[in-house]
Amino acid sequence: MKDTTNLSPKADASLYNGQPSDTGSSCPSAGLTSCTPSISDDVRNGVSVENVPVGNKQWLVLRVSYGRIDKAKIFVEAKGLECYVPLRYKEVRKQGKKRIITEPLLSSLIFVHASAEQVETLLHDNKVVANESRSLLSYYFDHTIHLQDNPKLNPPLTIRDEAMNNFIRLTSIKNPHIIPVTSNSIQFKLGDNIVVTEGEFKGVHGRVARIAGQQRVIVELFDGCLVATAYVPKEAMKQCNKE
Repeated sequence: MKDTTNLSPKADASLYNGQPSDTGSSCPSAGLTSCTPSISDDVRNGVSVENVPVGNKQWLVLRVSYGRIDKAKIFVEAKGLECYVPLRYKEVRKQGKKRIITEPLLSSLIFVHASAEQVETLLHDNKVVANESRSLLSYYFDHTIHLQDNPKLNPPLTIRDEAMNNFIRLTSIKNPHIIPVTSNSIQFKLGDNIVVTEGEFKGVHGRVARIAGQQRVIVELFDGCLVATAYVPKEAMKQCNKE
């Protein structure tokens, strides 16, 4: 967990997977007024929010062994591959003052934008397990489908570019009320497919739900991976067709 309140000027300019790690000392608004500095998409995310498929690259989900998300990110980038580690901006109090700290939103997952062959090479690199008793990275499998040539096995999980762009758009916003959720924390069944039309979540696609008594928009990246916006009023969204 990283306290980003009192970073040096040099640290302020550092990037965490393309995102500035400094969040400042004030708490971002929970409403519709964005407190996020103006940062271009390609710098902020490492990839454009309007990313289009490049060659045979795709977004693959990899599992990271416990407590080693930073090491995994450094390892992937050292191989010249794009990756995305979403952060959670969490509000805490220290010595009576409000602070915003950052921590991985999904502590055991990293998203890699590469070809299947590149990822296979990445996972079989001897340096992943050199002098260590456990693998740093492994495939996260898609348990909703099976391999055609072996019905007993599941393929590695891949994410469509459109879905990943939407997820990056949401998780790049510095708001401590963006949280990972489970189906148990959603008070009612997920509702209409909508797009947010106003405020800091503008352009985010998802489904309406109520969490902790508030109307929010839920982005489901894959089965079991759900992230909720902060409160979004009804007038700041419109219904749309499912992506």
